[in-house]
Amino acid sequence: MKRFIKQRYRQWLDQRIPASREVTLDQRRIFIFPSRYGWFYTVVLLSVLLAAINYENNLAFALAFLLVSLFVVAILHTYSNLSGLTIRAGRTKAAFAGEDAEFDVILRRQGKREYHGVHLCWPNSAEVVEDVCRVYERKTKLFLTTKKRGWMRAERLLLESHYPLGILRAWSWIDLDMTCLVYPKPIFAGRLPHALSRRNEGVMAEQLGAEDFYGFRDYVAGDPLKHVSWKSMAKGQALLTKQFAANVDRRVWLDWYCFSGDDEETRLSKLCYWTLELSKGQDEYGLRLPEFEIKPDTGEVHRDAILRALALFGNEPLQGANGVKVNQVRQA
Repeated sequence: MKRFIKQRYRQWLDQRIPASREVTLDQRRIFIFPSRYGWFYTVVLLSVLLAAINYENNLAFALAFLLVSLFVVAILHTYSNLSGLTIRAGRTKAAFAGEDAEFDVILRRQGKREYHGVHLCWPNSAEVVEDVCRVYERKTKLFLTTKKRGWMRAERLLLESHYPLGILRAWSWIDLDMTCLVYPKPIFAGRLPHALSRRNEGVMAEQLGAEDFYGFRDYVAGDPLKHVSWKSMAKGQALLTKQFAANVDRRVWLDWYCFSGDDEETRLSKLCYWTLELSKGQDEYGLRLPEFEIKPDTGEVHRDAILRALALFGNEPLQGANGVKVNQVRQA
């Protein structure tokens, strides 16, 4: 029964306050009711009124009417402290599973109206209190704990105010249609099982025994005789040793099958760990997932593309500027 009531309430809210990236609070979106202190205030007011009627005391009547007047005025001011306030969705910052995702929410006032002590929070999250007085807009950061990778949609945001006396509570539940991308939780993976390369490309590095001539250096005792430059010696020059170089492939492939003994989420977490580790260096690295791969590259954009692919693996088709399906690669 309780679940049915919650479901009906959510459906009613969806109709009354539909999802939108920008919401301006008005009488349709604001609810107001006495707070816990307001109910105590009401009990005191009724007690004073009953005492005034019983004892026919004019001062008691005056006090009772004063309390009623304060209550009515408080209704207007509490409602006015939210009415006309515009709430707009800002940017969101991706997070790793288990961490707090960051959401930017922008509060904007209309004209010269001031708003005091506006409380903002999501269910089961930390509350933020903001004033919009001397500035036209105020940006506030809200945090929501993530649980699993993929897209996380924020719930309805609660805005409430007890201004000015605290005896009334005005609130609204708004849906800013905000989503955040959650990456897999990095898990320490030890050493990378193996690094795979597709072709012999990379940086030039000194390597004895290779075929590409690189230059000369002074002869050192113990150098192979076949690398000694006898022609230079015949011309009366100093004894030199030939140097050779080879193309050393510095590209690393993060392959799905590197961690074949782990379950799906553990594999993704370990690949996420190595993505973060490799992004700290200068080597190019790429990602291979079943039927999808991202070519080796460096930089923050490349790192974010790989993290995005790991976050969305199995949830939606993987595609993008940096990634292509494996069958497309083979056809090319």
